[in-house]
Amino acid sequence: MSTSPDPQLARWQRFRDNRNNALAAEHGWLTLTSFQWLEPAPSPVELVPGLWSFTEDGGRTTAVLTARASDGLVFVDSGDAVDGTFTAELADEESLNWVQSGTIVVELAMRADRYAIRTRDSASPTLTEFRAVPVFDYAPEWVIDARWEPYPEPHDVPISTANPLVDGVHRSAGEVVFHRHGHEYRLQAEQGTLGELTITFHDETNGRTTDDWRKVETPRPRPDGTVVLDFNRAINYPSAFTAYGTCPMPVRGNSLDLAVEAGEKTPDAA
Repeated sequence: MSTSPDPQLARWQRFRDNRNNALAAEHGWLTLTSFQWLEPAPSPVELVPGLWSFTEDGGRTTAVLTARASDGLVFVDSGDAVDGTFTAELADEESLNWVQSGTIVVELAMRADRYAIRTRDSASPTLTEFRAVPVFDYAPEWVIDARWEPYPEPHDVPISTANPLVDGVHRSAGEVVFHRHGHEYRLQAEQGTLGELTITFHDETNGRTTDDWRKVETPRPRPDGTVVLDFNRAINYPSAFTAYGTCPMPVRGNSLDLAVEAGEKTPDAA
C-alpha cells in the first residue's frame, strides 16, 4: 500500500533545492576570491586591472576607478568598456556589482564606512565543485511552536562580524520565545519589511558539525503572536563558505545550550 508523502517534508525538500540553486548562481557567494580595502591614492589591486581609490569631499566619500579600454574591464550593467576615470557612491552596507574582467565580477562595497572591493570569479573551485550543502536529515521535532514578543520600539545593538575590521549592528525588534525539554529560550530577532523574522544564533553543534553560527527565518507572526520556528531551515551565512564575508555574528544572548541537529552543516562536513 502506498503512503501519501509528508507535505511538510516535501516543502522542506523544495526549500533545499531552491537554496542549493541560489548558492550555485554564476557570481554568487561561492565565487568570492578576495576582499580588498581601497586606499586614498590610486593603486592597483589583486586579480583585476585598473587603479582603484576613494576620495573624500565635503563629507561625501566616493569610489574611483581609472582604466584603459585595453585593460579589458567592462561595466556589468551595460557591457561598455571602462575607458577613463569613473566614480560610484554607496551608503554603508550597500554593494554594487560594478565592473567585470573575464570570469571575474568586481563588487564594490561600503563596509564600516570604508570602500572595499570583492572579486567574484565564476571559475572559483568553491563554485565549480559545489553540489549541495550538507544537512541534517529532516527532523519534525525541530519544528517548534514559538511566541513573538516585540519590543515597544526596535533598538540597535552593536555586534561583531566575520571580518574583525568590520563592526555590525543588530536591529533587535523583539524576542522569539520557545520551550525545549522544559526550559524556556529567548532569541532576539530582526524583523523585515513584510514582518518576517531573522534569528542569528549559536548552538552546541557549532565547531563540530555546524559552522560557528547560523540563521533561521520565520514567516510573519500570526495576529495572536504565535510563530513557527523551523530549525530544519537553519542555514549558513556566506562566511561559512568563504573567508571574504562580512556576515553578522549573533547578538549577545543568542546562544542556545542545545545541540540543534537540524538544518545546514558546515560546508566541508562529510
